[in-house]
Amino acid sequence: MSRWADDARERLERAAIELFLERGFTATTVPEITARAGLTTRTFYRHFSDKREVLFGGGEIAAWAADMIAEAPASWAPMRIIAEGLAEVAASRFEGRREELRALREVVRSDDGLRERELRKWADLTEASRVAFVTRGIEPVRAALLAQVGIVMLRVSVEDWLGRDDGRALTAILRDAFTALRDEFA
Repeated sequence: MSRWADDARERLERAAIELFLERGFTATTVPEITARAGLTTRTFYRHFSDKREVLFGGGEIAAWAADMIAEAPASWAPMRIIAEGLAEVAASRFEGRREELRALREVVRSDDGLRERELRKWADLTEASRVAFVTRGIEPVRAALLAQVGIVMLRVSVEDWLGRDDGRALTAILRDAFTALRDEFA
């Protein structure tokens, strides 16, 4: 077993997801995951705090969102930052993975603890976005509203996208959601 393989994290993720889909989340153990990945349990814990983190990752997504907001051009309006950021997220983290993400959604839905963890991760992402908007100089209440809107747009659009079989791109669904929101408030 190679403890220091460059692709250890990816191998562990792949093995865990395969096992979650085959046996269920609760029935899968960390030693089973590491055995399938050909790695040690110690290596697993170097990459993940627990097996739930295989599905949700650490804080890197919230940090990435905060950086994206902070690094957006100063001339961009907040809703443009949200729209551009969500389009980038859709293209880089979702497109081409619909079936995999549908399966992962079912794993999460099968366990109360995972659903709770998912809500916590959404809340962390919302808070990171709110803080990033405040740091850009946006008034706190407006920053909180913008952060909530961005996360709701993503969640609603992803659910719509995962429920479709028409091959429509998530970026197109997001664009339509922004248009609908704008029209609603016009």
